Amino acid sequence: MQPWTIHVVLRILLITFPFFSLVLCGYVAARRGWLSHQAIPGLNTFVLYFALPCMLYRFGAGTPINQLLNASLIGVYMLCAVLMVALAVAVTRLGLQPQKNWNDASFGALVASFPNTGFMGVPLLVALLGAKAAGPAIVSISVDMILTSSLCIALSRLDGAGTLGASAAARMALKGVVNNPLPWAIALGGLASMADFVLPKPIMSTVTLLADAASPVALFTIGAVLARSQNNSKERMPLKDYVPIVFIKLLVHPVLLGLLGLAAIALGLPLDRFALTVVVLVAALPSASNVVILAERFNADSGRIARIILLSTVLAFFSFSGAVALLT
Repeated sequence: MQPWTIHVVLRILLITFPFFSLVLCGYVAARRGWLSHQAIPGLNTFVLYFALPCMLYRFGAGTPINQLLNASLIGVYMLCAVLMVALAVAVTRLGLQPQKNWNDASFGALVASFPNTGFMGVPLLVALLGAKAAGPAIVSISVDMILTSSLCIALSRLDGAGTLGASAAARMALKGVVNNPLPWAIALGGLASMADFVLPKPIMSTVTLLADAASPVALFTIGAVLARSQNNSKERMPLKDYVPIVFIKLLVHPVLLGLLGLAAIALGLPLDRFALTVVVLVAALPSASNVVILAERFNADSGRIARIILLSTVLAFFSFSGAVALLT
């Protein structure tokens, strides 16, 4: 390995290591009982309803509106999300785990196609690539919260699994989007960007304080949620039930998105290569930790989902760092 290559790898690890270390800290704290499981919902509430919306608003307000409304980027990311869901469902139902029903297959598809962009991706990518990376990352969050999650919830009802019918599941999915503060924070930030609106200084200072707390608390919370999920799923599970989905998430997802983006550029679509790099790195992130909560709510196999999230988070320290080294 050439000295300059070693220097690049060390530079990347110096940025990524603290992020994954905070996840490990949360995991250890919850596993050893230093943080009670009853305290985890409080951390989630702080991150989801206070810190993370402020961070997304700040980035959204500071991003040119044309970056937030990039039709080519949205189209490519949406197409990739649909293909990823189809692939993961096919692998689960027709291939390696044919015993899984639509409910388990659909939430396996969601965990394979929904990166942990909000809690981990935005602050990590901004640290790696600068504030300009926030715009494409925010686009990916919007697509995953509105399209990917709703599609997978709809598919989960095809075999009538659980107690919820299709109409009830659709209403719950819509209610989840409406009640989720993150899309509203993104929308308000976009409106502020479009109108060149600046919050009064005392309010903006409060927003900044909360936004600065988002990254460390969110990462610590991810680790605590993973530890709680592992504690709740003690039974042994064959590796073939979850390892293939981890492979699809960490390797297939970014490669597929990169190929679709390059094809779009070759066809003449106005897709910026920097924006494509950002969303490819988004796709290389581990699975979103909130999917296990959705799986529990819809009576899917949450133990399997928790294992996918945990293993993808551990392996992403190496695979994500490698993706950064290749693409930047």
